[in-house]
Amino acid sequence: MEAGEPRIERSLTLQFIGDWGQANFHRICSWLTPEFCNRAGPRSRVAIWNVRGGGAEAIDLVQDGEADLCVVTPAMLMPAALDGRLFFASRAAPNLRALAVLPQDDRMLLALDPTLGISTFAELRAKRPRLRIATASDDGTHFVGYVARLMMAAHGIDEATLNSWGGGYVSDTHPMTSIGRMVRGEVDGLLMEAVMSPGWVDIMEGGKGVLIPAEAEPLQSLAALGFGANAIPAGYWSGLDHEVPALDFSDFLILVRDDMPDDVAHLLTWCLVERRAWIERQYHHLPPNRSPLSYPLVPERMARTTVPLHSGARRYFADAGLL
Repeated sequence: MEAGEPRIERSLTLQFIGDWGQANFHRICSWLTPEFCNRAGPRSRVAIWNVRGGGAEAIDLVQDGEADLCVVTPAMLMPAALDGRLFFASRAAPNLRALAVLPQDDRMLLALDPTLGISTFAELRAKRPRLRIATASDDGTHFVGYVARLMMAAHGIDEATLNSWGGGYVSDTHPMTSIGRMVRGEVDGLLMEAVMSPGWVDIMEGGKGVLIPAEAEPLQSLAALGFGANAIPAGYWSGLDHEVPALDFSDFLILVRDDMPDDVAHLLTWCLVERRAWIERQYHHLPPNRSPLSYPLVPERMARTTVPLHSGARRYFADAGLL
């Protein structure tokens, strides 16, 4: 520790909720844990818990006071939790507050087998093929599965319509399982995020998938619900010579309850921002546009959360001149 760094003298035990245990949320929690404990009382400790479902249970645990902090994505969906809209219609979480956002550049995309001869949603609606599309489960816990089906419905293809064509979704919990199905040719399409992953590179640069551009009117209707557009730029994959409109699925949001002690929220936020170099370097082996966590982390951007800041986090950002 250096002189002038914040410190909490009492010992604290915190519960963090990450991901399934092998992905980016756990990595973020593992980075934050020693940074916090090194600046709290001598018996301070943090437990990092995994999820079994799609991630929404992390928000439930924080809202219910069973956990202190969780990491979630996409950030633009989370304001609906405060007043029980959209995904959160039966599980409002009004006590959620944010510490920071960790910017991350992602999209929700549909890619189809090239042998189908389909390159647009209009062609898809006209041909009505029997499709097996790999995607995340829509089981009430999975943000990916929920947004995937929301995007398809906005394009006039809800799940009932897809089933009426003789096809349907092949649903899994882990995104890499769904992506792997498309890589191995087990399905006719992939509806998924994590576009920076090696699996998507294999699909798009290996000729295993044709990207279906999102349409303007559906993107506008989704924008009214809080979802932005985030086009795939030309050159993102080898051979992609044009920009492709897409639905945004970006940013990792760090969430706590509003009754977390102010000094704890302040110290956690200080660690997230002031010690960011230690998480950035864990991704330096990847090009910035291929990294699951965008780097460098920009403090001013980290303060622009989609859920209101906890008072302790707001105090940190205000004192640092970042608001």
